[in-house]
Amino acid sequence: MNAYDFVTNYWWILVLVLSLLFYKFILRVFFGMVIVPENRIGLVTKKFVLVGANRELPDGRIIATKGEAGFQAKTLAPGLYWGMWPWQYGVDMQPFTVVPEGKIGLVLSNDGAELPTGNILARKVACDNFQDTEAFLNNGGQKGRQTHLLTPGTYRINTFAFTITIADMSIIHENMLGIVTTLDGAPIQAGQIAGKHIEGHNNFQDIDAFLGNHGSRGLQPQVILAGSYYINPWAVQIEEIPMTDVPIGHVGVVISYIGEDGTDVTGESFKHGNIVTKGFRGVWMEPLGPGKYPINKYTMKVEMVPTTNLVLNWANARSEAHSLDKNLSTITVRSKDGFPFNLDVAQIIHIPANEAPKVIARFGSMNNLVSQVLEPTIGNYFRNSAQDSDVISFLSTRKERQQAAREHIKTVLDEYNVNAVDTLIGDIVPPEALMKTLTDRKIAEEEQKTYQTQRMAQEQRQGMEKETAIADMQKEIVKAQQSVEISQRTADATVKKAEGDATSLKLQVDAEATATKMRANAEAEATKMRAAAQAEATKLNASADAEKISKTGLAEAEKIMAIGKSTAEAYELQVKAMGGDNFTKFKITEEIGKGNIKIIPDLIVSGGSGSDGSLSGLMGLQLLQMIQDKKNSAVENSN
Repeated sequence: MNAYDFVTNYWWILVLVLSLLFYKFILRVFFGMVIVPENRIGLVTKKFVLVGANRELPDGRIIATKGEAGFQAKTLAPGLYWGMWPWQYGVDMQPFTVVPEGKIGLVLSNDGAELPTGNILARKVACDNFQDTEAFLNNGGQKGRQTHLLTPGTYRINTFAFTITIADMSIIHENMLGIVTTLDGAPIQAGQIAGKHIEGHNNFQDIDAFLGNHGSRGLQPQVILAGSYYINPWAVQIEEIPMTDVPIGHVGVVISYIGEDGTDVTGESFKHGNIVTKGFRGVWMEPLGPGKYPINKYTMKVEMVPTTNLVLNWANARSEAHSLDKNLSTITVRSKDGFPFNLDVAQIIHIPANEAPKVIARFGSMNNLVSQVLEPTIGNYFRNSAQDSDVISFLSTRKERQQAAREHIKTVLDEYNVNAVDTLIGDIVPPEALMKTLTDRKIAEEEQKTYQTQRMAQEQRQGMEKETAIADMQKEIVKAQQSVEISQRTADATVKKAEGDATSLKLQVDAEATATKMRANAEAEATKMRAAAQAEATKLNASADAEKISKTGLAEAEKIMAIGKSTAEAYELQVKAMGGDNFTKFKITEEIGKGNIKIIPDLIVSGGSGSDGSLSGLMGLQLLQMIQDKKNSAVENSN
């Protein structure tokens, strides 16, 4: 079978195969069939209109809503459609519009009504999140950037009519706040720098509600706190700044630049500023305590005022951490005698919390308080004070001048609602030439004191050496005193012994006489025959002998007693004549002389002064003479 016969007999098979291969094309051409996949949207373009009133689009329109030729407002959702002849309709398959999590979709309308003069954003209309283009255009949707936006999700958007731009959500981080500036709305009221407070827009996420409530374009008084927000960046600009931190030991005085003019709450006595209640323009009467606050820095200002004791130093080399005294320097003054000198001053102040708004209303800031009041007041006071005194007097009366400065400055600062706690004078630096003179004078005075001290030390040393010499002789003196006492006791013992010997001898004589008498009586008794004359003679002899012995013993005893008594009386008279100390020295010297001991030189040169030295010299010469006489007497006796 040749090819011709095969085609002739089996032509229907060929038609079936071709139909299977090109069925979509065939259905599209002959039946106008269009299949839109489930993940696509069909954008329709009508090529022409044969007859009818809506053959052409109105001027300025690019999207057809009434069957005109051109881009059609209606789109084809996923599904099967007939009658979409390819020579009349073009169908463009496009993916869905997807807005991811954490993103937003900004919508730009390519068609619609013209924006009113002065508007930069098109207002929201009902259009099913821009998925119903026909409803958008029929409801008065405006071309251009839209106020309404798309939140995360999937949308069937006609990209012929709308252009979608994916942007980030607005995120305000912790301890931060967002300052809002709107780009559309009514003009700000004259005399104000920010718009009014508008409710109902959910932190500017519903910008149509904001505009519908007559919100103004420009800076807004409201701020956005930490969080994530669906905010249209074409409508709202956000500046993220830190929250205002009022530290412990401070208060924050609020100065509001917006709001209505309030009534001054300080009364007639305070003439230095407008202090108002919270919400009005001016300085708020109630300061902010320690904490964090969402303060719009463009509509309000917070001045920090320390409520603890504040130290300010007028010193070149020192400044506190608060830096309020960084521009203060050592005060240079001139004394009455024309000498310039420098002094450091520290001033301690305290501002009560309820007085802080008055201080800020009066001066504007703490720096102005320091530069406009404290610096000139304290500097001029000490300059005037120094001119009333010379440098030396100023130095010597520092305590009194510090007290006077404290009282004067306290009186001045009370007028400015500031408490002066204390005024302290630090280092005082006199002129170098004067300091050298004072130093030389002081050195001379100290040297004079040193010389005086050294002289006293020498005198004390001499006295100590004299006492040391006397102490060294004390042993010999004590020994001599003991020898004198021994001699006295020996003499007393000799007298007692003599008395005892005399008594003993008398007793012996009496005993012997008695014995002799008894013997005589015995012999007389035994010899009864002796002659009476011989017995009487014998008796007389015995009595004479006994009497002789008795008298001899008594005489010897009386002699010894007389010698001892006379010696004692002589000692007593010498003590009365010479004095106890001199007699003791004499006896010591006498005892030393008996031993031929030489304890003093022949010539004595006294180093002492006064009457005591002269007396000591005379006594030494006298002792020397007495010892020499004693020695000569001893030699003569020995010869």
